[in-house]
Amino acid sequence: MNSNRPYMPDKPIILYVDDEFLNLKLFEVKFGNKYHILTAENGSRGLELLESVPNVRIVISDMKMSDINGIDLTKKAIEKYPAVDYFILTGYDINEEIRKAYNSGLIKKYFCKPLNFLEISSSIEEVLSAE
Repeated sequence: MNSNRPYMPDKPIILYVDDEFLNLKLFEVKFGNKYHILTAENGSRGLELLESVPNVRIVISDMKMSDINGIDLTKKAIEKYPAVDYFILTGYDINEEIRKAYNSGLIKKYFCKPLNFLEISSSIEEVLSAE
């Protein structure tokens, strides 16, 4: 959790998981005024934050990380947190594992890197407005 930003339960909480430090910072800067952003540098830390911070609404995870990939993180997380919406980011081609996760409803959407903040923002808004 970003200790520089106060916890704001009145804002939707989004967890962004990525092993690229620059992407974590860019995401915080872009979305930090509108949402409460939590960041994790790997999938294991992402799962720890889900466990320790109540009411995370959306998880956006990189696909390829050093410990577990984004789909595996989502599969583990959704068992305990089925009400959370999950998205995947990838810097590589969309593979069969991502397609299958999307088609089965495991993830709401997938995004390609570099980060397209407009696309991500509209997808976040779409999910939040459906509540």
